[in-house]
Amino acid sequence: MSEIKVNNIQSLSGTNGPVISGTVEMNSTGAMALPRGDTAYRGGRGRGVIAGGTTGSRVNTIQYVTIATLGNSSDFGDLSAALSDGGSVSSSTRGIHLGGAPGPSAVSNVMQYVTIPSTGNAFDFGDMTDTHASLVGVSDGVRGVFTFGSTPVSDTLEFITIASKGNSSIYGGKLTISTGRKQLASCSSPTRGLFAGGRDNGNTVLNSIDYITIQTQGNAQDFGDLVGLQFGQGGCSSNTRGIFAGGKNPAFTNRIDYVTLASLGDAIDFGDLTRTEMFMSGTSNGIRGIFAGGVNDTPSSDTRKDTIDFITIASTGNATDFGNLLAAIESPTAFSDSHGGLG
Repeated sequence: MSEIKVNNIQSLSGTNGPVISGTVEMNSTGAMALPRGDTAYRGGRGRGVIAGGTTGSRVNTIQYVTIATLGNSSDFGDLSAALSDGGSVSSSTRGIHLGGAPGPSAVSNVMQYVTIPSTGNAFDFGDMTDTHASLVGVSDGVRGVFTFGSTPVSDTLEFITIASKGNSSIYGGKLTISTGRKQLASCSSPTRGLFAGGRDNGNTVLNSIDYITIQTQGNAQDFGDLVGLQFGQGGCSSNTRGIFAGGKNPAFTNRIDYVTLASLGDAIDFGDLTRTEMFMSGTSNGIRGIFAGGVNDTPSSDTRKDTIDFITIASTGNATDFGNLLAAIESPTAFSDSHGGLG
């Protein structure tokens, strides 16, 4: 038996570090492992990060919310450039912003990352194999897989290892739509990634859902269909249920669909957003899903939104107001530290 009794723990200088008052005892035949590393990489989870987008002009703003607590977003830092229509993947500590559009006819191949539990500007991660916008990603917290999006649109997928900086590689499998997908939504479980809806290279609107096993580099398989043909929707998930919300075809919609990630089958109606919307971004803490920003054409002209809606993923029902973004914005991307791979 080992017994440890400690009155006080501080740094050598006595000026910082954890302070434990009183008696600490350990009575066990096992072992005790103390946490290591910067506390920015440990502790509470549940932060959602929303990056980039356009207010009419592209922005480099990164903002964040605590998903379990209702309220407005706060400033996190800046991307390396003003970008809209980017994608994202994440782990519990690192979020990766993928590509995006710095202008109406320009597309980026740059990947940049932030440390989600802290705040600050993004850093260079590496480059994608080509320039992409209107793309989405999925992840299992270790590997991130993403679509080619637009410019070019392709059925090829790319992947990265989230913990290791570097350029992306071609994933050894393809989507079921041979001309690729753009303006789609994604979500993932700890093993499976889903790509839903969107438009193909000929701008045909899709309702099909593809899935991949993230750690197995094989071709995507048919999962089922959305409730309707849809593009420009947002996605989020828990470990068991995937959610797709909003979009357009041809009218803007507030519909929310859901699927059970571990099984195959068509999506089922979940409820409605608080507004008809497309080009929003979704993420979750595994329990609550949020959908941020977007644009609609009610009543007669495009109107960008600063609205954040939320749902409880395990139930069904209409969304509720969560709070507001720093500005009215469309086509941001979002990710969290609670469930890697939220597109």
